[in-house]
Amino acid sequence: MKEHYLTKRSFFPKFVTWATIVFFYIPLLVVAVNSFNRSKGGGVWKGFTLQWYQQLFSDMRIWEALRNTLVIASIATVAATVLGTLCAFALHRYHNRLQKTHYMLVYLPLIVPDILRGISMLLLFVLLFAWVNPLLRQTLGIRMNLGITTIIIAHITFCLSYVAMVVLGRLQDFDFSLYEAALDLGANKFQAFFKVVVPAIMPGILAGALLSFTLSLDDYVITFFVAGKGSLTLPIYIYGSMKHGNPAVINALSVILLIVTFITVYVVQKLLEDKK
Repeated sequence: MKEHYLTKRSFFPKFVTWATIVFFYIPLLVVAVNSFNRSKGGGVWKGFTLQWYQQLFSDMRIWEALRNTLVIASIATVAATVLGTLCAFALHRYHNRLQKTHYMLVYLPLIVPDILRGISMLLLFVLLFAWVNPLLRQTLGIRMNLGITTIIIAHITFCLSYVAMVVLGRLQDFDFSLYEAALDLGANKFQAFFKVVVPAIMPGILAGALLSFTLSLDDYVITFFVAGKGSLTLPIYIYGSMKHGNPAVINALSVILLIVTFITVYVVQKLLEDKK
């Protein structure tokens, strides 16, 4: 007589899965519903309306903030990706006493609180402007102030570390005998790096770039400290609107951003499937 052992399916994994989905997506659903709510505060349903979307597309300050945010994120991403990739290559390829200090300096921005980085960057710019502005005023008749340029510099400083760590993880799986073989075959260091190393670690570079773009896009704390007049970004505008403006318009803006995000993820997945 054969014994049959019946395995009972556990309910706990299914519960955790659904609880996680509810925790992540119910708030987004609430935002989407309130974007069509006639109530400005969104606490009570007062009827269906599209007026918040009309105000969204007619408010030029939102689109100015979005333009500034995209410009800052794009420039910061390109600069951080290039510098972070070179930094990761140097950390992985060359080993000496200074590299431990180098690694610590690159890794430190990942664990330093954002508010501390924002304050430190603000103090640095204030000190720099105190020394540079008198000279610029006398020679060129101009004056440097906090603005989009200072935001870009601040974003590069923390995005660089993320790119370096992501690319460094990719380099640990790379066989550097291919790099040395390219050198033996007559390629110089630059040719071997760009034609052998870069194509192999390109997934890590793209992942670091996407991470940098996302972090720069929604950064508020550091941007708040180093922003100046005429450098309104989308996170700062959203915070101000939620505190003192019209939260319903921000709900409509959030729905637009969610739709764009879902479409982007879908397109990327389709492209990856086509490549396979």
